Amino acid sequence: MSAAANKRLCAGRIYVLLPVSGQCDLLQKQDAHFLTLQPDLQRGAEKASKITYVSLDKTIKWPNECMRVRCMGYELSLAECTIYKPEPIAGNAEVAVAKCYEEPKGCRDSGFHCKSGVCIPRHAVRDGIRDCLGGEDELDETDKAVVKKVEELFSDPMSEIREIRSSAERQLQCGVPNKGNVYGQEGPRSRRKRLAGWKDTLPTQIQWQVAIQDEGLIHCGGAYLGGCWVLTAAHCVRPKPKSFRIKLSLWRKHRMQSTTESIPVKNIIIHNEYNPKTYANDIALVQLEALPLSDKCVQVNPAVRAVCVPWSTQQFQPNDTCTISGWGKETTLKWANMTLIGNCENYYKDRFLPGMECAGDLEGKVDSCQGDSGGPLVCTDASGLSYVWGIVSWGNKCSEPNYPGVYTKVAHYFDWIRFHTGWPAVTKYNQ
Repeated sequence: MSAAANKRLCAGRIYVLLPVSGQCDLLQKQDAHFLTLQPDLQRGAEKASKITYVSLDKTIKWPNECMRVRCMGYELSLAECTIYKPEPIAGNAEVAVAKCYEEPKGCRDSGFHCKSGVCIPRHAVRDGIRDCLGGEDELDETDKAVVKKVEELFSDPMSEIREIRSSAERQLQCGVPNKGNVYGQEGPRSRRKRLAGWKDTLPTQIQWQVAIQDEGLIHCGGAYLGGCWVLTAAHCVRPKPKSFRIKLSLWRKHRMQSTTESIPVKNIIIHNEYNPKTYANDIALVQLEALPLSDKCVQVNPAVRAVCVPWSTQQFQPNDTCTISGWGKETTLKWANMTLIGNCENYYKDRFLPGMECAGDLEGKVDSCQGDSGGPLVCTDASGLSYVWGIVSWGNKCSEPNYPGVYTKVAHYFDWIRFHTGWPAVTKYNQ
């Protein structure tokens, strides 16, 4: 989408410079509606169509490259969609066109005003037929989203956020820990000196953390994605499933607690372009064995929750604070805050490759280290959902100033993860 077009959204049309071919040969009205729901215009699109590139308005300097964007339908902005490299576009190549709704002056005869700007007759409200694009005309009268009086438009934002959050938690199957099971203790806890920047976790605090046991020893961690899948670093595993077991809800490395599960491994999928010398594509999936007479791999466990898989490399930005967890050389699981660091090629030059992410601090006060490999770097968005943003991969020793830790950037591999696990395992709701 060009910047010029973006500035003219409400002038009547928005031109989306996307090639029209294959399964995407038409921009659907729902897609156009989502695309035009920007903060400064909340009305959306009236209809969608297509036009050849040469037919575009010659008075506007259009770009000669097309930015390919793929959205899943649950994003709040285009920045959350998967964005691909630009491709050349010219001549008779077709681009999608969306016609915006015009700003309404009001609904006549007490008509119902849809969020898209359309007015529908009052008798069409709650008649069992969805007339508004967003379906708000069919919300139940008891739903707080239904506006009965003008003065009810004003409400307490924090109350609304809490209500939405509570409703979301009931539906989500990833990224929301079971807080009621975080604070349980398993016997007395000894006081000991903490690692710099690191803190002891509570016994069931990091509910997506797993330990990868190789021939009876634990050298790596991982992240539970839900279902039968665990995400870890490629350098932590090898294609010998029977040598491994996955431990969920493990707190002390050498002592299982009442919520700990030890599960055999069915399959290990290492990225086919993983390079052990450069740590390029240092990512792997571990498939768990199913329970007897079941298609499930993990028993219902209040101390185990899946972490969400990020779908866009733009979801989190440099200077965002995220959390890392792991055992390192300790026996008890630790956690620490990490800051995402941009322009990491300045520190590692050509060793920093696509699909990598830096985090930590440049003073070397907090960093991942040996024994943390494969463990999750988790970032939480504004709504409180947690995503496995990175996998502990490599670094220049441990806590070395000006050499932050390097992580595998999980969003970069969204398609690879989806291909191997199947679509349901990596949707936002992990359903």
